[in-house]
Amino acid sequence: MSTFLTVCPLICIIYFHMINEKVLDFLKAKGYADRLTEHKETIDTVEHAAQQIGCSEAQIAKTLSFIVDQKPVIVVMAGDGRVNSSKFKALFHTKPSIIARDQVEAITGFAPGGVCPFNVPKEIPVWLDVSMKRFEFIHPAGGNEFTSVKLTPSELEQVSGAVGWCDVCKGWEE
Repeated sequence: MSTFLTVCPLICIIYFHMINEKVLDFLKAKGYADRLTEHKETIDTVEHAAQQIGCSEAQIAKTLSFIVDQKPVIVVMAGDGRVNSSKFKALFHTKPSIIARDQVEAITGFAPGGVCPFNVPKEIPVWLDVSMKRFEFIHPAGGNEFTSVKLTPSELEQVSGAVGWCDVCKGWEE
């Protein structure tokens, strides 16, 4: 019995802290808090996210962080998209250089597997790839590897404060 009492408070504390309060408050202010979903298992990859959410991998809005001109840039794309170096270079005038995993949280404010495209530091521009426009709903991470947000592409554009739409992906075209 004492083992149960010792473990149970830890489980309750861990579970209670799975929702990123900063993201929840941000979504409340924007009117989208009801779209935040907490998952029992990790959504740290496109495959895991699709399994937990119950959608196709393509409908996962993956948020990737790059360095462009020595500054961070976020690009959000459909889960089945891959960065096309030529398209990326045409837009950003440099080859894609993804931020090192061990630097992502310090730069974006979110740990890898949970980077969301909104409520990031204001100096980080967010771009949305057109690969997501083919879906009624898409699912970006909600600030950690256990939460997601269900949004339409236009809602994501509004809530993220995106610079705009871009076309830097390959592999998703129908």
